[in-house]
Amino acid sequence: MGEEKKKQKRVKKQLHFRTNLLFFITFFLFITLIGRLAFLQIVHGENYVDEATRQDATTVKLSAPRGEMYDRHGRVVVDNKGVTAVLYTVNSLNQTSLHLEVARKLSELLEIDTSEIKERDIKDYWLVKEPEKARELISKDELELSSKETYALQLERIPAHELEEILLSHPEEIVIYKKMTSGYIHEAQIIKSTGLSNREIAAVVERLDELPGVDVKSDWQREYPYGEMLKPVLGGVTTEKQGILEDRRSFYMTRGYSRNERVGKSYLEYQYEETLHASKGEKTIVTDKQGDIVSETLSHEGVRGRDLRLSINAGLQQALDATLIEEMTRAKSQPGNHLMDRAFIVMMDPYNGDILGMSGKMIDPTPDGKLSFSDYSVGTFTSQYEIGSTIKGATILAGYDSGVIAYNHTFYDAPITLAGLGKPKSSWKNFGRINDLTALKVSSNVYMFHTVMNLAGVIYRPGGGLPISEDDFTRLRNYYAQFGLGVKTGIDLPNESAGLLGNITNPGLLLDMSIGQFDTYTPLQMAQYVSTIANGGYRVQPRMVASIHEPVNDGTLGPLLSERPRTVLNRISNRDEDIQRVQEGFRLVTQSVGGTANNVFSPHDVSGKTGTAQTFYYGPDRDKWGRATYNLTFVGYYPSDKPKVAFSVVVPWVSDKSPISKNLAKRAVEAYIEHEERLAFVDSIDETIQVDSQNTEE
Repeated sequence: MGEEKKKQKRVKKQLHFRTNLLFFITFFLFITLIGRLAFLQIVHGENYVDEATRQDATTVKLSAPRGEMYDRHGRVVVDNKGVTAVLYTVNSLNQTSLHLEVARKLSELLEIDTSEIKERDIKDYWLVKEPEKARELISKDELELSSKETYALQLERIPAHELEEILLSHPEEIVIYKKMTSGYIHEAQIIKSTGLSNREIAAVVERLDELPGVDVKSDWQREYPYGEMLKPVLGGVTTEKQGILEDRRSFYMTRGYSRNERVGKSYLEYQYEETLHASKGEKTIVTDKQGDIVSETLSHEGVRGRDLRLSINAGLQQALDATLIEEMTRAKSQPGNHLMDRAFIVMMDPYNGDILGMSGKMIDPTPDGKLSFSDYSVGTFTSQYEIGSTIKGATILAGYDSGVIAYNHTFYDAPITLAGLGKPKSSWKNFGRINDLTALKVSSNVYMFHTVMNLAGVIYRPGGGLPISEDDFTRLRNYYAQFGLGVKTGIDLPNESAGLLGNITNPGLLLDMSIGQFDTYTPLQMAQYVSTIANGGYRVQPRMVASIHEPVNDGTLGPLLSERPRTVLNRISNRDEDIQRVQEGFRLVTQSVGGTANNVFSPHDVSGKTGTAQTFYYGPDRDKWGRATYNLTFVGYYPSDKPKVAFSVVVPWVSDKSPISKNLAKRAVEAYIEHEERLAFVDSIDETIQVDSQNTEE
């Protein structure tokens, strides 16, 4: 009994001890917790409050339309058309599953073009669509690598059959997901705008509550009021899918462009990207800790890009295009013209360099053999041809400048025979003794041959040799370059050709070069060349853009920002009297009996020079390469005294009997008179009336 009491007492004592110990431990923990809470509140309280209520502010760029283009008289040539677009905004980078689900739903509502899916797009989509399989592609050791390195390894290791399967089953989703994730967070990305039907718009609008991040808003697309007129030269703009040009990536990114931003990709759109590109708007978006948007504040709206006033006269350009089609159609049905597939006209203000019209047409082959024409205006400055006798004005001026011929200097025009040349070289007929003016009027080859032989220091003896060096080629080319022949004209367009200079120095080829049958030049170079003669010896830089204007929203040109100045590249080394002498020779070509273009332009006062170059066909039909043919050309200006316009005509691979080059030249002058001269006269009257009205009000 005593033992039992002792045992109970001992147990009770132990229980009491344990209770006290537990109480003490609990008390200690409680005190520790209170101390910790006090520490957190007193020392770090503000930090934790800030973290709990943290908000992030992001500045988002808002797009605006590009600047527009107008012709010289204020008519819209490139416009912006408002279109409806389906957009998606990524508001959190940690919502991959949401992006995939929205992409799936949109693929059921929209018709998506999948023809340009890239392999990288498929791989990127697979990696987010199949995260478990993607993780299996990386070993444990490789997990220590950076995320960039592991991602690269995953891209390399995706099985081909997986890519094939996902492409077959989810092609539209791949395209949509790529568009959704191409830009920056909170920036709306265009999923579809081109070809968006009313049915598609309605389907998306009806289900917007099921499509978080999706919206239907207004967007813009380029519109061309004059259709295909000059469209290649006006240039193109990339799509949202194409985005910025990869070869200029650093250029765009340093200027705040988005990766999928639409930019100019060719010619004027490309050349004037910084002018046409819009000034973006800005919106500040505040998000909470979970990434939910708390507020949006518009800092400022975007402003359309600045507008260009082109030097082109849209009415004249249309007339030149129509003229080329009509004359080429007529010529194509005539004997000897089966190889002809292109023709060009360039019209230019000889004093300030304004390109008034730049027309090129190409005949495209069709299965039924009917003629189909496409715009080849870019060929006026990117393709080159032997120009024939139109170059003879420069050859005569080279003779004057070097002192090897003088005014009224005569040569006897008869076939030239030289050792090593094979058959004799001659003019199209034997003219006997002629002077410099007659040589231009009748287009004597032999007179030019004697001129360049004298230039090279060669005394002609029938049957003798022709000791000509490479330096003689260089000397003549350097002289031609003063007119813009064989060098770039400097036009404000990319991809201009400088022509092609022959790399063979066979002595006889120097004679050929003097009559335009060796080196090749562009139609634009020819226009600059004849402008130099027309304006008294100044090589003026051609320009497509005359001025830059502030954008306004009433369909007219806004206030002038800057005007592109007239740029004189050089003055040829001849005296004024030399140039006037050649001008007289050009007048004789068109306005005197025996001239190679006599009465072609009557009653209009035109001066100019015809050209026929013997050449070989090297066009798109390779089966016909090497066939002998001709290029027909013409250069001229109107009127002869104080010219307002200079022009060139080039028709490659045509019969030498065809009148097409002269017909084109005549009709080009008539088109200028109708569409530019008269319109400029009306504009001057309007300006006079406005000034008189202002004076009356005062």
